[in-house]
Parts: sequence; C-alpha cells; structure tokens
Amino acid sequence: MPLTPEQSQWFATTFGQLVANVEVALVGKTRTVQLAWTCLLAEGHLLLEDFPGTGKTSLARAMAQTMQGSQNRIQFTPDLLPSDVTGVTIYDQGTGRFDFHPGPIFANVVLADEINRASPKTQSALLEVMEESQVTVDGVTHRVPDPFVVIATQNPIEQAGTYRLPEAQLDRFLMKTSIGYPDHASTVQILSSTHGRVTAPVRSVISAENVASMIELAGQVHVEPAVLDYISRLLQETREAPEVLLGCSVRAGLGLVRACKAWAAATGRNYVLPDDVKTLAEPVLAHRMMLDPEEEFRGNTTNDVLKRILGQLPAPQEAAV
Repeated sequence: MPLTPEQSQWFATTFGQLVANVEVALVGKTRTVQLAWTCLLAEGHLLLEDFPGTGKTSLARAMAQTMQGSQNRIQFTPDLLPSDVTGVTIYDQGTGRFDFHPGPIFANVVLADEINRASPKTQSALLEVMEESQVTVDGVTHRVPDPFVVIATQNPIEQAGTYRLPEAQLDRFLMKTSIGYPDHASTVQILSSTHGRVTAPVRSVISAENVASMIELAGQVHVEPAVLDYISRLLQETREAPEVLLGCSVRAGLGLVRACKAWAAATGRNYVLPDDVKTLAEPVLAHRMMLDPEEEFRGNTTNDVLKRILGQLPAPQEAAV
C-alpha cells in the first residue's frame, strides 16, 4: 500500500538531512548529492565520470559517515585480481577448515576508484554483487551488508591503459553522473578552510538500519499505470531512434521506476509524476544507450537523443492519488 502522509513527510525530512549533511564535505553540489542518495535508496549503484580532485572520494566517505555505515575504497589497477575485490578462502591448518577472508567489497559504501583501469576479468567480479548483493567464492555464497552501494569512478580524459566498461557492466549502474568543479563561491569556501578542506566534520544523522527502512518505504510509492506506460514507450523510443545502435533494456526501465519512487518520496509524495521520469531519465538511461558512430562523429550524445525523445513523447496527465 502507498505511503501514509506521515511516512512521506518523515522520508522527505530525513532525505533533506542526508543531503545537507553530505554537502558539508561536498560543497555546492546539491543535485549530485541528491542523485547519489536517490541511487542508494533505490538499491542501485552510481558511476561518476569526472576529473581528478572533484570530490568523488569525499562523496563516498561522507555518505558512509552520514548513515553510520562502513566504507571501503578499492583502487582499480591492471594487476588487481578478482579475489582482491571479493575475498579469498584460505586453509587454516590449526582448525583443519577453510576460512573465508572477505575482500573490500564487504562494506555499505564501496568506492571503486578508476574502475576502467582494471582488466575485464576483475571488472566482472562486480557483476554478481552489484546485481544480487552477494558474492560467491569457492561455491559458497556470502551476503554483503545492507544497505549496499558501489560508487565507481572513471576519468573521461585519460584513456591510456584503460579497459572500456562493457555494456553489461554499464547496465549494472543505476545512474551515471558527474560532480564537476565547484562554482566561484564554493571554491572560495573550500580554499578558506584549513589545509584546503572543509573544517566542519561530517556527523552521523541516521543509522544504516533506518536507511534500510527508507529503502523499504521507497518501494511502497505508488506508480500509476499511465506512468508505467509512459516509461515503456520511452524505452521503446530509445530502441527505435535512428541515431541509436543499442537502446534501453527492461532492466533500465525497472531501475527508472525504482529511482522515480525514491525521488518522489524524497519530495514528500507517495506517488510518481511524469516529471519525475523526465528528471531522472538522463542519469538513469543515457549511459545504457549506444549511438551510431557517425552520430558521435557529428557531436551528438545520448543526452541529446533523450532530450529530443522526451520533448516529442506525450506525457500522461497528472493524476492525484
């Protein structure tokens, strides 16, 4: 059943506190922080394509501290092995048993730094855990903590020695966005702090258990059949667009529905509007599309295609629930 007005108000208030708290570490990037929390509350994962020094690590650390969760950082390099990510089983001569030693993937917030620098074999080690929140090592399944989110980064400029993420890997990321450089006022604030860092500490405002409760509440947000029809037609248009070689899958549609539910709850509503779909279409769908090489040569992007489709696709009329 849909959220009650009281639950919707609590969700929106708490969401605002989460965003404001992380902005202590990531100054002037409200929308990026909102998308990051929406991604987590929709049980998805986030891909940040950005330049070095824009605060990607600070974002992951601040989110973990805000919800009293664990956080690990994995530096992806060409020599990184899958077991360096997931963990390894070691024989203990004293007990005569094989003991599992968990890898850094076992944390609430995992920063996969420069993910495209690892080999495809190591990248594939994330496929199971990002889809099913579990790791299988030597035939034994191990659950990761709940809530769980992977925040992966890659540099859009430096491509030497990198391995392009395959479409199957990109499809595991619910959203792709960037942080970007801060504006003038935010830059002055950062520069004026001690040692170039914002001095105010990031405090904990919620427990990981309460975040898990928010995830459950977000799943109860109502979606009208007309909105689902709108999302389905949007997916179909991405597949039939002449500029596109690969459109969006049903998994992309399911992710968009989850994200819209969390976004609606964050604004105090217990139902999804077509405007929620329009707001989240770019971060959720654009990275899952592949353009014709000639279109890329002309300077077109998947964001341009999505904007055209959304501008031409009639949206359903808003209906109060």
